[in-house]
Amino acid sequence: MPDRSGRLFQRGSWLETSRTAEVLRGETTGGLLLIAGAVIALVWANTGWHSSYDDLRSFRIGPQHLHLHLTLGEWAADGLLAIFFFVAGLELKREFVAGDLRDPRRAALPVAAAVGGMIAPALIFTLLNLGGHGSLRGWAIPTATDIAFAVAILAVISTHLPSGLRTFLLTLAVVDDLLAIVVIALFYTSSLHPGWLLLAVVPIIAFAVLVQRRIFPAWLLIPLALLAWGLVHASGIHATVAGVLLGFTVPVRRRDGDEDKPGLAEHIEHLVRPLSAGVAVPVFAFFAAGVTVGGWDGLGDALSDRVALGIIAGLVVGKTVGISAATWLLATFTRAQLDDELSWIDVLGMAMLGGIGFTVSLLIGELAFGPDSVRDEHVKVGVLAGSVLAGVLAASVLRARNRTYRRMAALESEDADGDGIPDAFA
Repeated sequence: MPDRSGRLFQRGSWLETSRTAEVLRGETTGGLLLIAGAVIALVWANTGWHSSYDDLRSFRIGPQHLHLHLTLGEWAADGLLAIFFFVAGLELKREFVAGDLRDPRRAALPVAAAVGGMIAPALIFTLLNLGGHGSLRGWAIPTATDIAFAVAILAVISTHLPSGLRTFLLTLAVVDDLLAIVVIALFYTSSLHPGWLLLAVVPIIAFAVLVQRRIFPAWLLIPLALLAWGLVHASGIHATVAGVLLGFTVPVRRRDGDEDKPGLAEHIEHLVRPLSAGVAVPVFAFFAAGVTVGGWDGLGDALSDRVALGIIAGLVVGKTVGISAATWLLATFTRAQLDDELSWIDVLGMAMLGGIGFTVSLLIGELAFGPDSVRDEHVKVGVLAGSVLAGVLAASVLRARNRTYRRMAALESEDADGDGIPDAFA
């Protein structure tokens, strides 16, 4: 319920004042919870009790007549993850409107990087699977970057890395996911329902009108957001796109022009982030990461399949080459500019981090080869192995860079008089 100021929730609500909510706003906390959820699921799925995990993930709940009788895994991936994408949309719009990305020359780089990071993995997968029996249907599997995992791992690694690196990664990953959704709609959607998609425009516009007029009580906005999500889901398009679209509608700047006070986008992000980081993303990770490898024999069988090898090569090599090359080419031959705080080694580490593909990669795998098939299991192993390898390589590079930036910060703090010489040696 709004108070007289028109705030989204009552002043002094749990989301505004709770110490727990404040802790959950920290990216490191959210990242640790996400990784914990993924590890628990992976361990559970590879023990003697793996059938209970499968039963839990496949348990169905929801109204059948609304086409929302979904498994818990689907609710996590399509429903809860939309909250994360909503927060990402809010943050990304703030960067485009009032942050570093308001300069088109800087915004162009992560967008181009996302495109390059999709083309190169697709080419590598295709080259490794030429002549395969139906395996080329999986060409898009290694093209997706998992925004939740990638941003969370960067949050755990980064204590002194430039903030521009996270903004670059966030922009790249959101554009990547939006492009992946377009790919699914064009190449992997057999039952697209344009009518439902057109109906979804109505609550999205209503949501936009309310927030643009600064009318934002929870009892109005939340039902509109849920309706928009449900209609996008019914259309056959990945429902998380509704979260991004709703986030983009929220105004960033204040009407009174006071830049020292938070705008509506920042205020709503402040409220919703604990739900995203503390609930939505860890629960999604728990249901997404439970891949049954099948021991060494199962691992060997999966890695002998060129589909799995193509996925691993696409995620580890293709993402690194595609993102780095696209960024370098655009920065070298156009007026697009890399953030002054970043070096090319930072970009290389971030490109490796882009090789963490999970949610959309697994989704495309199911659409390409069918769920619960032998090849689908090989796809899951390939996505898991490629993502882990890309994450380890990225962590090694970015941790080294983090140490470098920490030393630089220490030297700057010692040089209080600004003469370039640490005061201890002056």
